[in-house]
Amino acid sequence: MNRHCALVLHAHVPWVRHPEMPRCLEEDWLFEAILESYLPLLEVMHRLRAEEVPWKITLNISPTLLAMLRDPLMEERASAYLDRTAKLANSEIERGSDSGYRRIAQWYGQRLHHLQRLYEDEWNRDLVTAFKDLQDSGHLEILACGATHGLLPLLMKMPEAARAQIKAGVEIYERCFDRKPRGFWLPECAFAPSLAPMLKEFGIQWTLIEEHGLTSAPHASDAFPYIPGETAEELAVFGRDTESSRQVWSAETGYPGDARYRDFFRDVGLEAPAEALEEYLDGSDIRRFTGLKFHRVTGKTDEKMLYDPPLAGRAADEHAIHFVSSRAAQLAALTNKGIENPIVVSAFDAELFGHWWFEGPQFLEKVLRNAAGRNDLEFTTPAAYLADGGTAQMRAVEPVSSSWGEGGYFETWLSEENAWIYPHLHRRAEQLARLVKVLKENLDTLPEASGKHRIRCVKQMTREIMLAQSSDWAFLMRNGAARPYAKKRTEDHFANFDALWAMFSKAPDEEAVAALEKANPIFENIDWDTFLPLV
Repeated sequence: MNRHCALVLHAHVPWVRHPEMPRCLEEDWLFEAILESYLPLLEVMHRLRAEEVPWKITLNISPTLLAMLRDPLMEERASAYLDRTAKLANSEIERGSDSGYRRIAQWYGQRLHHLQRLYEDEWNRDLVTAFKDLQDSGHLEILACGATHGLLPLLMKMPEAARAQIKAGVEIYERCFDRKPRGFWLPECAFAPSLAPMLKEFGIQWTLIEEHGLTSAPHASDAFPYIPGETAEELAVFGRDTESSRQVWSAETGYPGDARYRDFFRDVGLEAPAEALEEYLDGSDIRRFTGLKFHRVTGKTDEKMLYDPPLAGRAADEHAIHFVSSRAAQLAALTNKGIENPIVVSAFDAELFGHWWFEGPQFLEKVLRNAAGRNDLEFTTPAAYLADGGTAQMRAVEPVSSSWGEGGYFETWLSEENAWIYPHLHRRAEQLARLVKVLKENLDTLPEASGKHRIRCVKQMTREIMLAQSSDWAFLMRNGAARPYAKKRTEDHFANFDALWAMFSKAPDEEAVAALEKANPIFENIDWDTFLPLV
């Protein structure tokens, strides 16, 4: 087989843990993803493996998501979220005004009971191990990622900051998956040439960038992005195929817009009477999505038809057939052009499959089943492609800076609403690097208690600056209703960093440091000298 496709899924939720309140709207971002995407995707993957269907997928799970998936508080709250949603579905059976509505509510109740069983009993709330098991059996290739999903090219004014994101991300990966990563997901697919040597420093073999990052490079091969490039550091660089990616995710022309699929915006949490939501909202008057959606896309009309799961399933079957046959035709055309051993890499947010597009996991299962019976293409992973002779196809290249954000570069994260954060990030990164250097040089001369106190301060400062670097906050500041939350999160991490800076040289105050550690207990084993200067 010399025609390959690679599906790359990026699973990411920013650090939204809020133990200071019993329920937090932003924590639902995690719980929605667990219920609607990660559990259905795991079920599909484990079923395919059990049935011995040959398949391979590449998956990134961001370190912030890994941390929350293994956090006991978040596990408990995820369980409560599933239970709360199941109870709401059952109450909708009683509230339904017609048999069609009640039938869908009953279907939701059964589905939620099944997903609860998977979460609680099948995988004991440990989804990280459930994914790891699929990598250990050779079906998944799991990628490393920047520690808090910082946009690495915009951190390069202080190279220590970008390197710290990579270093910590790789170390967290190794602790979770008991192996070294071969591939690295660049947050927001954002690349700059100066990142290549850093990735190679930590043993990364390959990464993925936007198609134009390869095709716009000087002396680019005509075969890009359907063969990988190779940087001067011997880093393999794959290009994300625009055609196949758009076919799935485009709101205008992609599969999810089909009239038979479930409508994302018609949610019980926005439409049911207040009294029907009283128990679910627990006294809050803030309406929110519940994941219970009773209508289909229907068309460009406000009069939406009731959702029909079997009808939507037939649409997913049709689109899976179309996707596989389209990739086969695309690869045949590439071969006819003289491109040897081509690979089409399609990359998506994992949350597209289930959360944004409810039928996405079913579509994915059908794609893999359909491809398993063909001899004109094979689904693989980039690492497997390289190991199976793909290195012979690589062409020397210096990819250009790029991202998958609007416009293809970095303007999404450098808009009028969010550009203010970068001077603050750079200044504090410089402070931290300088502090780490001084502490490293003088640690042996300090009394034991003072040394331990200062290391604790530096470790928590490292966590705070990294959490402030998350690309999610700049994105949300530009794009929507969560702007106040994103701004406050950024400012709070800056304030915590500054408080720790002030504590560093003072007499140890274990209670004050512990309070900040308790507020953001992420990356427990992070090295205190992660920001050690490069020179």
